[in-house]
Amino acid sequence: MRPMQLVALTTAALLSVGHRADAEGDAIARGGYLARIMDCAGCHMPRGADGAPVMDAGLSGGNIGFEIPGLGIFWPPNLTPSTSGLGDWTDTQIADAIRTGQRPDGRLLAPAMPWPAYAELSDEDVAALVAYLRSLPPTEAQRLEPVAASAAASAPFYRVTMPAN
Repeated sequence: MRPMQLVALTTAALLSVGHRADAEGDAIARGGYLARIMDCAGCHMPRGADGAPVMDAGLSGGNIGFEIPGLGIFWPPNLTPSTSGLGDWTDTQIADAIRTGQRPDGRLLAPAMPWPAYAELSDEDVAALVAYLRSLPPTEAQRLEPVAASAAASAPFYRVTMPAN
Protein backbone atom coordinates (compact mmCIF):
# COMPACT_ATOMS: atom_id res chain seq x y z
CA MET A 1 0.00 0.00 0.00
CA ARG A 2 1.29 3.43 -0.88
CA PRO A 3 1.97 5.91 1.92
CA MET A 4 -0.67 8.34 0.61
CA GLN A 5 -3.30 5.59 0.52
CA LEU A 6 -2.42 4.63 4.08
CA VAL A 7 -2.72 8.26 5.20
CA ALA A 8 -6.09 8.60 3.44
CA LEU A 9 -7.46 5.39 4.99
CA THR A 10 -6.21 6.32 8.46
CA THR A 11 -7.71 9.81 8.18
CA ALA A 12 -11.05 8.43 7.00
CA ALA A 13 -11.13 5.92 9.85
CA LEU A 14 -10.32 8.57 12.45
CA LEU A 15 -12.92 10.97 11.07
CA SER A 16 -15.63 8.30 11.13
CA VAL A 17 -14.84 7.47 14.78
CA GLY A 18 -14.96 11.17 15.66
CA HIS A 19 -18.27 11.58 13.82
CA ARG A 20 -19.73 8.58 15.68
CA ALA A 21 -18.60 10.05 19.02
CA ASP A 22 -20.13 13.41 18.06
CA ALA A 23 -23.41 11.73 17.11
CA GLU A 24 -23.45 9.83 20.41
CA GLY A 25 -22.70 13.04 22.31
CA ASP A 26 -25.49 14.79 20.42
CA ALA A 27 -27.93 11.98 21.33
CA ILE A 28 -26.94 12.19 25.00
CA ALA A 29 -27.37 15.97 24.99
CA ARG A 30 -30.76 15.63 23.27
CA GLY A 31 -31.79 12.95 25.79
CA GLY A 32 -30.74 15.19 28.69
CA TYR A 33 -32.80 18.02 27.24
CA LEU A 34 -35.83 15.73 26.85
CA ALA A 35 -35.41 14.36 30.39
CA ARG A 36 -35.45 17.94 31.70
CA ILE A 37 -38.52 19.10 29.77
CA MET A 38 -40.34 15.84 30.54
CA ASP A 39 -39.46 16.42 34.24
CA CYS A 40 -38.09 12.94 34.92
CA ALA A 41 -36.39 14.37 38.02
CA GLY A 42 -39.76 15.50 39.38
CA CYS A 43 -40.43 11.89 40.34
CA HIS A 44 -37.15 9.96 39.95
CA MET A 45 -34.87 12.27 41.99
CA PRO A 46 -34.84 11.91 45.79
CA ARG A 47 -35.95 14.85 47.94
CA GLY A 48 -34.34 16.20 51.07
CA ALA A 49 -36.12 16.79 54.38
CA ASP A 50 -37.03 20.27 53.14
CA GLY A 51 -38.67 18.82 50.01
CA ALA A 52 -36.00 20.19 47.68
CA PRO A 53 -34.49 17.83 45.09
CA VAL A 54 -31.18 16.23 46.07
CA MET A 55 -29.37 17.24 42.87
CA ASP A 56 -26.23 15.15 43.37
CA ALA A 57 -28.36 11.99 43.71
CA GLY A 58 -29.43 12.29 40.08
CA LEU A 59 -32.22 10.03 38.87
CA SER A 60 -31.48 7.40 41.52
CA GLY A 61 -35.16 6.96 42.45
CA GLY A 62 -37.78 8.99 44.19
CA ASN A 63 -38.21 8.71 47.93
CA ILE A 64 -41.71 10.20 47.89
CA GLY A 65 -44.31 7.82 46.55
CA PHE A 66 -47.73 8.09 44.99
CA GLU A 67 -50.81 6.42 46.41
CA ILE A 68 -53.16 5.28 43.66
CA PRO A 69 -56.62 4.59 45.13
CA GLY A 70 -57.38 0.89 45.14
CA LEU A 71 -53.92 -0.09 43.86
CA GLY A 72 -51.41 0.89 46.52
CA ILE A 73 -48.40 3.12 46.97
CA PHE A 74 -45.58 3.24 44.42
CA TRP A 75 -42.16 4.90 44.62
CA PRO A 76 -40.40 5.97 41.41
CA PRO A 77 -37.46 3.67 40.61
CA ASN A 78 -33.80 4.34 40.00
CA LEU A 79 -33.16 5.24 36.34
CA THR A 80 -29.35 5.08 36.48
CA PRO A 81 -27.45 2.18 34.85
CA SER A 82 -26.73 0.53 38.20
CA THR A 83 -27.76 -2.92 39.39
CA SER A 84 -30.49 -1.31 41.51
CA GLY A 85 -31.61 0.68 38.47
CA LEU A 86 -31.68 0.00 34.73
CA GLY A 87 -28.29 -1.73 34.60
CA ASP A 88 -29.73 -5.13 33.67
CA TRP A 89 -32.24 -3.73 31.16
CA THR A 90 -31.51 -3.68 27.44
CA ASP A 91 -31.92 -0.51 25.42
CA THR A 92 -35.03 -2.05 23.84
CA GLN A 93 -36.52 -2.82 27.26
CA ILE A 94 -35.96 0.77 28.40
CA ALA A 95 -37.50 2.09 25.17
CA ASP A 96 -40.50 -0.23 25.58
CA ALA A 97 -41.04 0.94 29.17
CA ILE A 98 -40.96 4.58 28.03
CA ARG A 99 -43.42 3.93 25.22
CA THR A 100 -45.71 1.18 26.53
CA GLY A 101 -45.34 1.27 30.30
CA GLN A 102 -44.32 -2.39 30.38
CA ARG A 103 -41.39 -3.70 32.40
CA PRO A 104 -39.14 -6.51 31.09
CA ASP A 105 -40.92 -8.97 33.41
CA GLY A 106 -44.27 -8.11 31.82
CA ARG A 107 -45.66 -6.05 34.69
CA LEU A 108 -47.03 -2.62 33.93
CA LEU A 109 -45.46 0.47 35.42
CA ALA A 110 -47.49 2.30 38.04
CA PRO A 111 -50.19 4.57 36.58
CA ALA A 112 -48.29 7.60 37.87
CA MET A 113 -45.75 7.04 35.05
CA PRO A 114 -47.19 9.06 32.16
CA TRP A 115 -46.04 6.63 29.47
CA PRO A 116 -49.16 7.24 27.32
CA ALA A 117 -47.88 10.80 26.83
CA TYR A 118 -44.51 9.38 25.73
CA ALA A 119 -45.92 6.73 23.36
CA GLU A 120 -45.76 9.11 20.41
CA LEU A 121 -42.13 10.15 20.87
CA SER A 122 -40.07 9.68 17.72
CA ASP A 123 -37.65 6.76 17.52
CA GLU A 124 -34.81 9.28 17.61
CA ASP A 125 -36.10 10.92 20.79
CA VAL A 126 -36.58 7.58 22.55
CA ALA A 127 -33.07 6.51 21.50
CA ALA A 128 -31.75 9.84 22.82
CA LEU A 129 -33.48 9.31 26.18
CA VAL A 130 -32.02 5.81 26.41
CA ALA A 131 -28.54 7.14 25.53
CA TYR A 132 -28.87 9.81 28.21
CA LEU A 133 -30.00 7.33 30.88
CA ARG A 134 -27.10 5.03 29.94
CA SER A 135 -24.68 7.97 30.30
CA LEU A 136 -25.65 8.73 33.91
CA PRO A 137 -23.27 7.67 36.67
CA PRO A 138 -24.49 4.35 38.11
CA THR A 139 -25.93 5.09 41.53
CA GLU A 140 -26.86 2.23 43.82
CA ALA A 141 -29.95 3.07 45.83
CA GLN A 142 -32.32 1.08 47.98
CA ARG A 143 -35.49 0.32 46.05
CA LEU A 144 -38.71 1.17 47.84
CA GLU A 145 -41.10 -1.62 46.86
CA PRO A 146 -44.78 -0.93 46.20
CA VAL A 147 -47.22 -1.64 49.02
CA ALA A 148 -50.83 -2.76 48.80
CA ALA A 149 -53.64 -0.25 49.21
CA SER A 150 -54.31 -1.30 52.80
CA ALA A 151 -50.66 -1.65 53.90
CA ALA A 152 -48.62 0.83 55.90
CA ALA A 153 -46.22 2.99 53.91
CA SER A 154 -42.48 2.70 54.51
CA ALA A 155 -41.75 6.25 53.27
CA PRO A 156 -43.63 9.51 52.56
CA PHE A 157 -46.12 9.57 49.70
CA TYR A 158 -48.60 11.79 47.89
CA ARG A 159 -52.23 10.77 47.81
CA VAL A 160 -53.78 10.98 44.35
CA THR A 161 -57.51 11.59 44.51
CA MET A 162 -59.91 11.67 41.62
CA PRO A 163 -62.44 14.49 41.39
CA ALA A 164 -66.05 13.66 42.15
CA ASN A 165 -68.33 13.45 39.14
